[in-house]
Amino acid sequence: MKFAKMALLATVFAATPIAANAQDVGTTVYGNDDAPIGTVLSNDGTTAVVDTGKHEAPLPANLLAEREGKWTVNATKAQIDGMMDQQVAQAEAAAKAQAAAEAEAAAKLDAAIAVGTPVITADAQPLGTISELMDSNVVVENDEVGLVTLPRDFFALDANDELVARANLADIMAAVQGG
Repeated sequence: MKFAKMALLATVFAATPIAANAQDVGTTVYGNDDAPIGTVLSNDGTTAVVDTGKHEAPLPANLLAEREGKWTVNATKAQIDGMMDQQVAQAEAAAKAQAAAEAEAAAKLDAAIAVGTPVITADAQPLGTISELMDSNVVVENDEVGLVTLPRDFFALDANDELVARANLADIMAAVQGG
């Protein structure tokens, strides 16, 4: 009986494909041209990170297969490095575009924070007009309470490029009036 169970288990294991995510750290991965691509740095069961010498390439673990005792992927080292080069270039271009957009937005905001500029609140109520700039503070003249001093980083531009204080009028007035 035990022999029959063991034989059945052996048959089940023999019929079960080896999991594609079984690559151990340090294992060499080969390309479809039988040339080494690189060494597995880590494997979380989903992604095997392979050091190609140029990049640490995250490869879906299920795309790696064991063939003739070697772990392989259906690509060459040049193809993987090329794809990684492209991803790095796209990421760098996106980061540059983001930095340029942020610099442009900051310059636009700085230009808008000027004496005479009207200011609205986050709830689209008029707060007043900028009357003075003091280092990191902006002084807004309000008809109800007089001068309201707010930190420079308290301001933003809305979708219409209007200068907005980042709080509701009631909250600003409560803070200014001490209540």
